[in-house]
Amino acid sequence: MNLHAIRAIYRFEMARTFRTLGESIAAPVLTTSLYFIVFGAAIGSRMGEVDGVGYGAFIIPGLIMLSLLNESISNASFGIYMPKWAGTIYELLSAPVSWVEVVVGYVGAAATKSLVLGVLILATARFFVDYQVEHPLWMLCFLVLTALSFSLFGFIIGLWADDFQKLQVIPLMVMTPLTFLGGAFYSIDMLPPFWQQASLFNPVVYLISGMRWSFYGVSDVDVRVSAAMIVGLLVACLLAVRWIFHSGWRLKD
Repeated sequence: MNLHAIRAIYRFEMARTFRTLGESIAAPVLTTSLYFIVFGAAIGSRMGEVDGVGYGAFIIPGLIMLSLLNESISNASFGIYMPKWAGTIYELLSAPVSWVEVVVGYVGAAATKSLVLGVLILATARFFVDYQVEHPLWMLCFLVLTALSFSLFGFIIGLWADDFQKLQVIPLMVMTPLTFLGGAFYSIDMLPPFWQQASLFNPVVYLISGMRWSFYGVSDVDVRVSAAMIVGLLVACLLAVRWIFHSGWRLKD
């Protein structure tokens, strides 16, 4: 394992983030803060409790997941696509670096940025609503596993994309609707029976439910099922990346 190569890729990606703090960190935090103001402070103060939790506090896990999923995908996909677009990928191809080290470097940096963003959103939420975290270790596990899984997914999108439009298709057309329909702003128990069953086919439901359980001990599905879902997504993404590179695909393609 070439640790120097991993460190170089990781530091380069993190340095790019610090050069664009406004777009990388400030903008997502500000956007999520607006959700807290509108849904948490304004609307939430006029709504009753959901599963014994105030509405403003109830939506915090969903909003964290909303940002975490989209930012993980965007960070990883943009990170690997930019060298392809700019032509600097040939510097990486000419270096003694394996595909494993490339994946670890880019995905590690993307996951780190997403985790930092998730922590900042969690801290920002304290200014708008009161909340508690009953299972902090579980919360950390869900944060880390989700960031890694969807950073890997974003890396795959970056490999697949051949223009900037394709980078936005999955986050905007797939992930955002799935997150909004995954119980970010409501409990699926509030839906009619048919839509409750239909929601169980949405994988984001399990992620948000598991995260909400780590906060308040309440969830729409069993936390063990949620944990199994996120681990399964991580393994599936790992196997997909491995298959992509072992099938003869190359970064310059």
